[in-house]
Amino acid sequence: MTQSDHSQLERVNNQIVSEFSKTLEMFSLNKTEAQLFVTLYLNEAPMTLDEMKESLGKSKTAMSYAIRRLLEFNLVERVWQKGVRKDLYEAREDLYKKFMKTYVNRWLASLNIQINNLAEIQEDLTHYSDSHKELFERKIQDAIFFHRSLEEVFSSIKKNDFL
Repeated sequence: MTQSDHSQLERVNNQIVSEFSKTLEMFSLNKTEAQLFVTLYLNEAPMTLDEMKESLGKSKTAMSYAIRRLLEFNLVERVWQKGVRKDLYEAREDLYKKFMKTYVNRWLASLNIQINNLAEIQEDLTHYSDSHKELFERKIQDAIFFHRSLEEVFSSIKKNDFL
């Protein structure tokens, strides 16, 4: 392979990492996490933290933090290779299911917290007799209805084997 071909392939690889990672950022991954996932996904072999650092030009600390977050989301896995003493990581396959499962579960957890917080605010309103109380109660009811509607949609996605 000529130097020109290698440079061209490197440029294409960088474009793929850049564009694909933009999509992954919509799933609440930060830029480094998204770029690391795409790098692992495109790499044919598992990578060490040092290789990730070299590939992305980031610090080993940044790679360590990003890989821990990707492990938490179940998007990468630690793998073992005979004779290799350092930890190796690779991207999990079946991207759609992994990202959707992570995304839906995060939405459901967040919606549950928000519904509980709104209910607490609503409960606190019972102690007041202000002229705005009815307006606030109605707005909170609307917000709770909105959150419960979203909860139904995400629960339906989770139940209907989309994941």
